Amino acid sequence: MAVEPEGTGEAAAPGGQPAPGFDHADHAGHDHLDPGEPDGVDPDGVDPGPGDRLGRAPAPGRGVAFDIERRSGPLYWVARFLFVHGLLQLWFRPQVTGRRHLPADGPIILAPSHRSFADFGFTAFLTERKIFFMAKDDLWRNPRFGTFLTNLGVFPVHREAPDRESMRRAEEVLRQGQVLVVFPEGTRQSGPLITELHEGAAFLSARTGAPIVPIGIGNTDRAMPKGSRIPKPLRVQVVVGEPIEAPARSSAGRVARSQVRATTEELARQLQIVYDEARIRAGQ
Repeated sequence: MAVEPEGTGEAAAPGGQPAPGFDHADHAGHDHLDPGEPDGVDPDGVDPGPGDRLGRAPAPGRGVAFDIERRSGPLYWVARFLFVHGLLQLWFRPQVTGRRHLPADGPIILAPSHRSFADFGFTAFLTERKIFFMAKDDLWRNPRFGTFLTNLGVFPVHREAPDRESMRRAEEVLRQGQVLVVFPEGTRQSGPLITELHEGAAFLSARTGAPIVPIGIGNTDRAMPKGSRIPKPLRVQVVVGEPIEAPARSSAGRVARSQVRATTEELARQLQIVYDEARIRAGQ
């Protein structure tokens, strides 16, 4: 299935597959997942970031082996137990509302609000399934820590340029029926309003058919605001919204650019609703 730009033809992508039809002049690089082929992409379709194009070292984490393993090994479960059921559970005492909205199986895109560095950890309270994440590639500057993250289902994304390698990995996670976390606001934001969303979540949904589940996380902006080193022991509220179905396809199996935009707009509306509820439940 291809995402088709309105009023334009399709370009060929590496490997002979049609390139998805994002308008490169509009929202290119949103969510750091650009499905097109920008200038400077190397022959195997991986954009190493502007560092290589300027003759400098590539962004950290490029080319790291990443196997999508359905079954979680001992390292994953030990780390998840210590971090989630140990640190986060004891310190923040999170409460989850609406867990029934999560599909029991199949690919899912979890799309949380993003106000704190701690937000990613609270998605683990939603399901016992293995969860895959994207994280800024700077975390791979320490090779040992980068290997640790990779073993936990985390893969790097280059935030300063379109990143086809991350796009391929994200799509493959979903095609194998896994759970992927995508923060549609991009980086951490502030305030009670959901900002303009990037279109990566909707695009991945269109490519794979995975539903998008909006997740509101309340009180993390007070418990661990931007720049803080020691979190405050405040209760965190997590609210799960109803799944948003993948953008509709045409009879030819294509998804119009307008459908991707419409799905993103619906996600913004639903994400604001669950974030407002999470904030109210947290007394904000």
